[in-house]
Amino acid sequence: MRALADIARSLELGKYIRLGKGEEVTNGRDKNSLLADALEALIGAIYLDAGFATTATVVQGLIKQTLEEAMAKGAGLDGKTALQELVASLGKGTLEYAVIESGPDHDKSFTARAIVGGEEIAQGEGKSKREAEQAAARSAYEKLSI
Repeated sequence: MRALADIARSLELGKYIRLGKGEEVTNGRDKNSLLADALEALIGAIYLDAGFATTATVVQGLIKQTLEEAMAKGAGLDGKTALQELVASLGKGTLEYAVIESGPDHDKSFTARAIVGGEEIAQGEGKSKREAEQAAARSAYEKLSI
């Protein structure tokens, strides 16, 4: 979802979304879920208007840079799994995540700490617990694999 939202941001789709007063007040134009939905709707509209071949070309163009960046960072791997395997292979002890949530119910933010053998290795942030843990895991993986 975050990748779709980032693509939507690059297209400045947020300024074209019609929002209710509540979403407008809570910065809905920059929410990952709304931006991802807007991009999906745009792709659907292109498909209905121009057909599959044109849509495929447009989508490939939109995601090309995102895919290349993800592959360069090793994002094809699940960060938590990769970190767990690395920690086990290094004999570093147990791997735990400590997660703190903040913000109002309609706009939560999460901060996760990756803790290996009782020592905090890295932190990550996200709009969900899973996203924060994955960010912390990827950061910890980079630090431990040096």
